[in-house]
Amino acid sequence: MTDKRLRQEIGQRVLAEFRAARAIEVAPDILLPAETLLDLYGEDIRARAYVTHDPVRGEVMLRPDFTVPVVQMHMAEGAEPARYCYLGEVFRKQDHGDTRPEHPRENEYLQAGFELFAREEDADAEVFTLFAGILRPYRLSAVMGDMSLVLEAVRALPLSPARRDMLLHYIWQPKRFRACLARFSSPAPRRDFGEEAGIWTGLRSPEEMQARIARLDAIADETPLAPEWSGRLQHLLSITGSAPGALAELRGVARELPQIAPAVERLAKRLDRIAALGVDTAAIRFDASHGRQSMEYYDGMTFSFFTHRADWPPVASGGRYDALTQVLGQGREIPAVGGIIRPGLLAELEAQA
Repeated sequence: MTDKRLRQEIGQRVLAEFRAARAIEVAPDILLPAETLLDLYGEDIRARAYVTHDPVRGEVMLRPDFTVPVVQMHMAEGAEPARYCYLGEVFRKQDHGDTRPEHPRENEYLQAGFELFAREEDADAEVFTLFAGILRPYRLSAVMGDMSLVLEAVRALPLSPARRDMLLHYIWQPKRFRACLARFSSPAPRRDFGEEAGIWTGLRSPEEMQARIARLDAIADETPLAPEWSGRLQHLLSITGSAPGALAELRGVARELPQIAPAVERLAKRLDRIAALGVDTAAIRFDASHGRQSMEYYDGMTFSFFTHRADWPPVASGGRYDALTQVLGQGREIPAVGGIIRPGLLAELEAQA
């Protein structure tokens, strides 16, 4: 494990690159109201974050992420366009036996980040290229995805709103998503939850539970999804390879799922712009499922930079999160894209060089 001073030095170097890209440095609070984060991420965040109760502020959480407080700050008082950067710790619990190279016995991680709020068409390419330039000396592998392709493909399925909403809810949980899609693709048996089926238990009233069962029964009664639709979706999710090759395959899928065609063409323009900025797009691996196991607020381009070590987390990651600004903007919204770099991992790479 590299010492803290070296991690800070590298973090300051990264921060200087972000400032050179005209970003204003900000320092969000370390202790954040838990309610907003729980509403955005769901109760699952409790398993990864440190939550406590303050007698005045109520339930609070040690900062697990910078993006949400930066968006809140911008939507409350920022003008557009705007660029922000930051350097500081985030706090997340580790799983038992976690041996990642960055802080193997600690639960705080240094992050340097950049967030861009702008309506410019080239914002995605600019952010990706900025990160690629900073990380070029480390010879990392770049992976890109686009959650808008997946979201539009699910919305295109001939399903009832209830089934479609359920699939969209599980889109960031691939195992549950696959199980849900399989269930909707075959007839589902009705279950008996009558009084003789067992004893009602739990915090909800019998009326609330019965209403929930009625909704599930209504979903179960629907006609199964035709095999060709689930096949098209699974084909889309399986696409991976060099970005230019994946783009050609995506255009083929768009002929069967025309609803994704606008997202495919946005990807094409993004790759053209990235190439014009000096990045070899053939060296970028596109993965249509990339982003489905990261933060749930990404709804457009996603990206990560990896080492050759399969047991390491991404050295950098980010993406587009337009919907998050609408949720936190109380009626206002602005397109936004950003990402983070882990200086601790860069320090490990430099120590091994």
